[in-house]
Order: sequence, then C-alpha cells, then structure tokens
Amino acid sequence: MTSILKNRLFWPAAILAVLLFVNVFTSNQFITVHDGHLFGTLIDIVRGSAPLILVALGMTLVISTGGIDLSVGSVMAISGAVACLLISDLGNQNAVGSVLLIIGIAIGISLLCGLWNGALVAIVGIQPIIATLILMVAGRGIAQLITDGQIINVQSSPYATMASGFFLGLPVAFLIAAAAVALIVLLTRRTALGLLLESVGGSPSASRLAGIGARRITVMVYVVAGGFAGLAGLIYSANIKSADSISAGNLIELDAILAVVIGGTALVGGRFSIAGTVLGAVLIQTLGVTVVAIGVPAQATLLFKAVVVVALCLSQSPTFREKVFGRLTPRRAAVRAEVPA
Repeated sequence: MTSILKNRLFWPAAILAVLLFVNVFTSNQFITVHDGHLFGTLIDIVRGSAPLILVALGMTLVISTGGIDLSVGSVMAISGAVACLLISDLGNQNAVGSVLLIIGIAIGISLLCGLWNGALVAIVGIQPIIATLILMVAGRGIAQLITDGQIINVQSSPYATMASGFFLGLPVAFLIAAAAVALIVLLTRRTALGLLLESVGGSPSASRLAGIGARRITVMVYVVAGGFAGLAGLIYSANIKSADSISAGNLIELDAILAVVIGGTALVGGRFSIAGTVLGAVLIQTLGVTVVAIGVPAQATLLFKAVVVVALCLSQSPTFREKVFGRLTPRRAAVRAEVPA
C-alpha cells in the first residue's frame, strides 16, 4: 500500500475515480447500450476527451525534449478551417474519397505548422515559448482569413463520423485517440526513441556530443505535435459541423500542459509518461463534466476547477506532504541524511 500511495499517478487516478463515482449518482444514464452502441455520461467523457488527449500527446513529446508548444490551439483552428472550407466547396459533401483527401490535406498543413515551429526552435535557435507564441497569434489570424471571419457550416456525414460516429460499439473519436496513444507508446517504449527524447530533454549538448541528432529529434516532435493538433481540430470541427476559427482550440494548450504535468512529465524535460498524460487529459474532461452535473454556477466553474487542480498538484508534492504529515519520503530522508549539519 505504501508503494502505491507513493506512485505519482495514484492521486490523479483516485480523484478521477471519485469524480466518476459522483457522476454515477448525478447523471441520468452513466452508461447504457442502445442499438448496439454505448451511450451515457461515461461515453461522453471518453469521446469529449479525445481532442485533448491528442493535443496532450504531442505536448508530452515536445516537453520531454525541454520545449513547449503554445500554438496547438491555433493549429486546431487552421486545420478545421481548411477542412470545412474545402468540404463546403464539394458538389457532394458525402463523397467519402473526397472527404478523406481533404482530411489528409488538413493534416498535411498541420504538419507544416509543426515543421515551422521546429525549424524556429532547432535551427534558428529561438526559445520554444517565443517561437510557438508567434504561430499561436498568427495562426488564429490565418484561420480567420481562411474562413473570411465567418463560421463555415458543413453537412458531411463522413466528416461528422470522426466525432459522432461509432465503430464496434465505441465512439470513433475515442478509437482515433486510442490508436494515437498506442502508436506513441509503441514508438517510445518499444524502440530507442523514448530514450533519445529523454536524452535530448536532459541535456541537448551532451546528447549532441554523444552522436544523437538533437536538432532532428526536436524538429520531429514539433511536427508530430502539429499533426496531432490538426487531427484534434478536425474532430472538434466535425463535432460542431462547422469551422469556428475563434473558438476552436481556444486555450486548449493550457489544458494540455496541465494534463502533461498532472501525468508526471517534467516540464524541464528528460522524463515523460504517456499513461500519465492520458490520465490527466481524461481527468480534466471528467472534471468539466462533473462541474456541470453537480450544478456549480457557470460563473464559478473555472474557480472550482482551479481549486481541484491546486489540491491535486499539492497532493503530488513530496514537500507539501512532508510539511502536512510531518514525515519524509525514504528518498528525501536519505538525501537529508547525507547533508552535513
């Protein structure tokens, strides 16, 4: 039990379990089956967390190398704007082949956005927070130029399937996010890529001296982050069946960073947890649903979420637990014992 309590993911998992337990009693249908598909609050949480999971996955890889990406929300807006604009120009918006081609074009543009960020950081040498802030500001404007400042509505069943469709009884959005998670886990934990990411994040100079292509890896993670953000933007726009360049991805970069931190990834780089990121993203989405379910006033929603997040972060802090419970963890006790009086 002691080892479980010391696990960094224990408290996020415990709070998530409590929130789900609350939803069991506050929602009319927590989970049910209708026409062979799963429905209910739990499925809404899983489906709604898909865009955040995708964005947070890319953010995890970027942060693991010691960087940050503030432009993911704008990339979401660009991706959705491009897709909806092209679909609206189709003679038949239900043509599956055309819609798939447009989805590929939108994701390709998102990858180029990530390449732009990676080039500024790794080749030009601009600080990540500044480099991505450029696209964060400019990207939102680009999305509005694409849509001419209007909300573009589409009526495409194949496109809407990305957000509201089901496959084998499960939401397609969830399956897309699950496939992305599986791919990243496979690449980072079954190959040397994860070690290379942590090496670059731990010390870029040392990794270069060791023969690791730190610049190439840095560019790669920003490209991946851009692609995942673009995919999240497609799911978002498919869900509302329109391109809203102002609201799409608005402040999602902050939720993504929060999900990454809750999951145990070090902001200074060198250590990351994919499972923790997914847990953090689902926790944030569940918290948003629970706030509405228990009837918290709309004007107090953000404050309520902030209080819960602060409590969660404090519960993960060894220093805070030491001060509250007056007991050192074995590692901190050993370190203190080595310090001369």
